[in-house]
Amino acid sequence: MLESREDERVLEVRVRHEVIRIEPWGRDSLRVRVARHRVTDDVPGALLPPEPVAVDTETGRDGGRIVNGALAAEVELVPTDTGVVAVLTFRRGDTGEELLAEQRAHFWWPGPRLFLGQDGGYGRWEQRFHAYEDEKLFGLGQHPHGRLDQKGLVLDLVQRNGEVSIPFLVSSRGYGLLWNMPGTGRVELAENGTRWVADSARQIDYWVTAAGTPAGILERYAEATGRPPLLPEWASGFWQSKLRYRDQRELLSVAREYERRGLPLSVIVVDFFHWPHLGDWRFDPDEWPDPEGMIRELADMGIRLLVSVWPSVSPLSENFPTMRDHGMLVDTERGVPVHAPWHDKGFGTEMPVAFHDPTNPRAREFVWQRVKRNYYDKGVRAFWLDACEPELQPGHPHNLSFHTGPGAEVVNMYPLEQARAFHEGSRAAGDEAVVLLCRSAWAGSQRYGAALWSGDIPATWESLRAQVRAGLNTALSGIPWWTTDIGGFHGGDPDSAEYRELLVRWFQYGACCPLFRLHGVREPRPSFGPDMTGGPNEVWSYGERTLELVTETLWLRERLRPYLGELMRVAHETGLPPMRPLFVDFPHDERAWRTEDCFMLGPDLLVAPVLHPGRRVREVPLPEGAVWTEAWTGTEHTGGTVARVDAPLERIPVFLRDGAEVPVRG
Repeated sequence: MLESREDERVLEVRVRHEVIRIEPWGRDSLRVRVARHRVTDDVPGALLPPEPVAVDTETGRDGGRIVNGALAAEVELVPTDTGVVAVLTFRRGDTGEELLAEQRAHFWWPGPRLFLGQDGGYGRWEQRFHAYEDEKLFGLGQHPHGRLDQKGLVLDLVQRNGEVSIPFLVSSRGYGLLWNMPGTGRVELAENGTRWVADSARQIDYWVTAAGTPAGILERYAEATGRPPLLPEWASGFWQSKLRYRDQRELLSVAREYERRGLPLSVIVVDFFHWPHLGDWRFDPDEWPDPEGMIRELADMGIRLLVSVWPSVSPLSENFPTMRDHGMLVDTERGVPVHAPWHDKGFGTEMPVAFHDPTNPRAREFVWQRVKRNYYDKGVRAFWLDACEPELQPGHPHNLSFHTGPGAEVVNMYPLEQARAFHEGSRAAGDEAVVLLCRSAWAGSQRYGAALWSGDIPATWESLRAQVRAGLNTALSGIPWWTTDIGGFHGGDPDSAEYRELLVRWFQYGACCPLFRLHGVREPRPSFGPDMTGGPNEVWSYGERTLELVTETLWLRERLRPYLGELMRVAHETGLPPMRPLFVDFPHDERAWRTEDCFMLGPDLLVAPVLHPGRRVREVPLPEGAVWTEAWTGTEHTGGTVARVDAPLERIPVFLRDGAEVPVRG
């Protein structure tokens, strides 16, 4: 049976027990849901209610069609030996060119979709699409695999430290697709087909858009899942951090030294173990006796305080009994509801801890009220939402039970809901400028002001190269605010000449990222526990020559900040990220689609970071259709060529587009 519900502008197909609903969802976009018996509207996802748009629907004996601007979907009822199968094809609304089509797994059974039932109406769902030989696929969150084009890869749809699952991809064929399902699973981007898999869900839910250009696709995605707030001006400066400043005296001494040396500093960080117990969400008065006075002194120096807030709650915490007894902690399907080991203060061994449940509105309000009383009301306006995957040990999300649903169905949206608690709380307090540094995200996290960083990465050249690709794919996943731990997190010897070169090059790259932050656990590396602090990690910790080079980079960032501010405004208004692959600005240049180690910082700057030790020359592919000027020398190059330029340790190769006036040189 084929039914067109034109009064609701919905095309709905029913074949035996399967129901396929296709409906407009924003400009040039369609939402597809597939279920057994009936489509459910209360399943969690990332999509916001859309603005009404004009659509056309038509039905016939063998299929139907729905058109929303630049995107059309056709449903064909295909007879097989085992009965009729419904097959969808997405086309350009004007030319009819095929963008994406479903693929049957077998001529007999199954078709393009497969449901394997479990208990309670849940099941394992599969959705198959054709593969295209010339297609390139980007986005899909943040991964350390070191690839920009992810065609040919298999990716788990699960959150881990350093691996962020945002199931939105941008295709070189001119469409974007959001797998609007926050549960665990995987996506297979194979040569013989693409397959999305949900481990346990009630229905399939995905969204397709076809704005033509990558920039248009990203704009439609921001409309569908939410635009980021406007980044406050102070957040674009330099952020100083190390594994842990142990107390108020130590942190203030570092801030005062930056001021004494005349070095620019916008943010300094209070990391973990600053609390009496995990889940207290307040300063330990023995180590931080006067946080208000500390914040005032920092403010007088033009510095903001960023405070680490973890989602886990120790049984020793003053908040644990209340949260346990009122159902505000994540439960488990089987066994004791604790989710990770932790070595808390005042206890001589590891103990199991729980996580609060941010999908529960009551838990979000409870956590925010303690954060507000103990941090926000004292002047803190930047929060570090660390370990918000959440950091499960062992990683068994299928055993979790949330207020919103079973872990297998909803766990990937944990970081989004964690950010939501802080964003909505600060907005209710009348604040528009709270910044949230998060270790994980999901589709739509950008609307809650989530700034993502790439997690606990190695301090190696290979890792630096991977960050470039990871950051660009993050940008293509709708998250415009992004950064890395400059110098890497794990390791780095401040006395090593080899490591100092890596640090200098990482600083140069970091100065051209949306956020600019130094962090890491340097040698000597401590054992984990409440007494850990890590080796020195201030800009003067690496010798005089390194300090000279890093200082030049700090001032480069200061010169770029007005330009970055304008790019952040554009991201707020349109969803276009400041840092993006070359093909976003040059979609008709074939080589731009293959370039993975350079990027555009806004429309006017092409950045070519040095990513190998000892390199002092860099080859840079320059997109066609523009004249490119070396920012440091003034030498002009014609687009469509490969420039071979000097890259001394003192500077990063940067090119200005068509005579743009961005103050790269001092």
